[in-house]
This record gives sequence, structure tokens and C-alpha cells, in this order.
Amino acid sequence: MVDATWGTGEPPRDVLGPVSGAPAFDDDHPPAKDLIADCVHCGFCLPTCPTYVLWGAEADSPRGRIYLMNEGVNGEPLSDSMVEHFDNCLGCMSCVTACPSGVQYDRLIEDTRAQIERRHPRTPREKALRSAIFALFPYPRRLRLLRVPLRAYQSSGLQKLVARSGLLQRLAPTLATLESLAPRLRSVPRPPRRVAAKGQQRAVVGMLTGCVQSAFFPDVNSATVRVLAAEGCEVLIPPSQGCCGALSVHNGRRAEAQRFARKLIDTFESTGMDYFVVNAAGCGSSLKEYDALLADDPAYAGRAAAFTAKVRDLAELLHELGPVAKRHPLDLTVAYHDACHLGHAQGIRTQPRSLLRDIPALTLREITDPEICCGSAGIWNVLNPEPAAALGDLKAKNVLATGASLLVTANPGCLMQIAAAAQRQGGQIALAHTAQVLDASIRNLGAPALLSPPG
Repeated sequence: MVDATWGTGEPPRDVLGPVSGAPAFDDDHPPAKDLIADCVHCGFCLPTCPTYVLWGAEADSPRGRIYLMNEGVNGEPLSDSMVEHFDNCLGCMSCVTACPSGVQYDRLIEDTRAQIERRHPRTPREKALRSAIFALFPYPRRLRLLRVPLRAYQSSGLQKLVARSGLLQRLAPTLATLESLAPRLRSVPRPPRRVAAKGQQRAVVGMLTGCVQSAFFPDVNSATVRVLAAEGCEVLIPPSQGCCGALSVHNGRRAEAQRFARKLIDTFESTGMDYFVVNAAGCGSSLKEYDALLADDPAYAGRAAAFTAKVRDLAELLHELGPVAKRHPLDLTVAYHDACHLGHAQGIRTQPRSLLRDIPALTLREITDPEICCGSAGIWNVLNPEPAAALGDLKAKNVLATGASLLVTANPGCLMQIAAAAQRQGGQIALAHTAQVLDASIRNLGAPALLSPPG
């Protein structure tokens, strides 16, 4: 067995030597031994893992992390070095797609992160940063409060001045990352509670408006509602809905994620919906796992399973229903980016491409190395700004090489990450969500509606 420090520059440690300190994991959902045993260390995951691509370190590959998990379940303590390698994982799930043995790395890393969050003491700086993130990002109303000062900052010219100086990047790289990711804002009315279907009603759908999506991409939500209505769906949007818990569960904050999940189920389960529609890939992947998240809760286990069965990504549902609204031509060349939690976590790849190809005059181009994450990965780019920027630059280079005039994807984090990277490279490409492209085609807005920058 290869030592987990191989390739990291650290001196080899005696993995068979005496163990000191408490075991890494307790009995509350540790990474499962039978799932760990599924890994045969074949290495198919290595070229698809973004951190292995960046650093070439075995301990920063999926099989290296699984080896560390195995050390932990066999009594090794949870060292700072071990935690660092787990923290380095983006959770993109590219390895799940690549693995010929069907290793459930998604479940393993999620359980491991929950153990770390409960049992590993963070430094004061790490605690402060994570506390600030989770006091803001999962709360749509708090995020919306940032819109006014952010729009003033963008429109005043101060943002361009700060960018030219380079001062923020030198003094506070984390803050510089947040600043560079912020999209150009436009005023969009919030969607009503209910939108009737156009023509014959085919389904009743509840819709998640999201946290970052509702605060910074409200035009995506508006486009989603219009497309669903045009395709014969009555859309229900309770204003009391909150966060789905995706950021929390992906970062080991399981109890917090469970609270968000219960509240969302309470909000939607009595609406009479046939489906629950999501237009953000990271949210969708977590919502489809509510049954596992609440499996130990006798009051919610059955309700969570019923809710999970109704969850659909927007492209997934539209493909399932089939089109009824007429598509008008869009003379565009489009590059489609697979958001990791849509392509890898949910296995949804053909549906959005099929929807785009059905639009007359639209040309679809593929991106080189589509399996490699863009570096957004929820809050990973905020916690790890330098390697995230390197991954963003790799993705932006491949996107720009397509020669497309429009990049389309299905996750707000990807849109912000790739936009920032393309700007660093001096590239010019417009960005849109799949819903916005479909909306422009159905409403016959023409290509300029998607290529013009936000006002």
C-alpha cells in the first residue's frame, strides 16, 4: 500500500507504527468501511481530479484520500495534514464518473467532512472565515441586502480603479476573489407566488429560487418561470422558502443542512406540486439526497423520500415533458459547460444539450477537458483562491478556444467563476444560463438579447 504522503514532499511516516491520539472518526456516520473497500486503487480517477491535475500529489487524489479515510477508520488520529488533504477536495465528483468500480466517493467525502467539522479544531482565521460565509451565503435576504452597495460600487467606477491597482489581491486575496466573482447586477422584479401555465396545463411545479441565484441572478429565475409556464407548467413559488442546505451539507455542516431541509419540505409538501424544479446544479444534487440526509429522522424520513422523488433539474424536467412552445431561431455559437453537480453528481448531460440543439440556427460546441472542474465548487474558490484561480484559468482558456460567442451552463457559481477567469485573460464571451437561452428562443428575442451585457 502506498503511503498517503507519497508525492506531497512530506517525509514518509510509518503507517504501521503505534497510533497516538483519539481515532479520527467517531460512530456518528463515519466513512463506511465497505464503501472504502470498493476502491481498487486503479488510478482512473487521477486525470479527472482537479487537485491531482494541479499538484500531482497522491494524497490530493481521490484514491489517496480514500487511503487516508481507511487509516482513520482503523484508528489513526485526525491530523492537521490529513484534514488538509480532505479540505483540498473540491467535491466535484468527477472521480465518481470516471471510476470503473462504482466507488461512492460522494458519500465517503460527505461523511468525512461531517466528522471533521465536528471533531477537528480550526485555526481562529479559518473559524472566522467559515463563520462569516455561513452567516451570509445560505440566507437569501441577507445576500439581497448586498445588492445596493455592490451596485453602487460597480457603477461608480471604484471597482475598475481597485482592479487596476492590484492592491486588494495583494492585501486580501479572499476578499479579492469575492470581489472578482460578483456579477454585474440588474433590477429584476421578484417572481409572484403563482404563475399560471400557458395553454393546457401539463404539470404543477414548485420552484426553488435559491440563495445566490435569487440575490445575484434573479433574471435566471425569471427566465425559468417563463419557460416553465410556456411549456404548460403552473409554477408555485412560496416567498417563505429558504436555503436548500447544499452549501452546508457539502462542507460537513450536516445538522445545519438538516434544519434547512426540514423547513423546505414543510414549505412545499402541501402545495400539491407534481415536481420540484431546481435551476442550480449544486442545489439539485443535494435536494435529490434529502432521503439520505434525513434517513435517521423518524418524523421526516418518509416525507424526505417523497420530496426527493419529485425533484427535477430544469433541463431534466423539460426533456421529460417534451417541448410544446415554439422555438424561434437564435443565430449563435454556444459552448456548453457541464456544471459538476449536474453532470457528475446527477448524471444530466444529454438533456441540456438536446434542448439547446432543438433551437433553430444555434450551433453547439464542446469544451476540451469537460470533466475538469472550473474551480468554483460552492465556496471552495473563496477558501482556496489561488488554486481556484488556476483551475478557472484552465477552464476559461478551453472555453475561449471554442470560438463560441456565448457560454451556457446551469450553475451560478460556474457562471461567476468562468466570467472572472475569462476577464483575467482578456477574453470576450457572453454568459447565460440554459433557461435564458430557451427563454430568448421561445420569446423570439434574437441573439442580441443574450450577447449584450447587463444594464
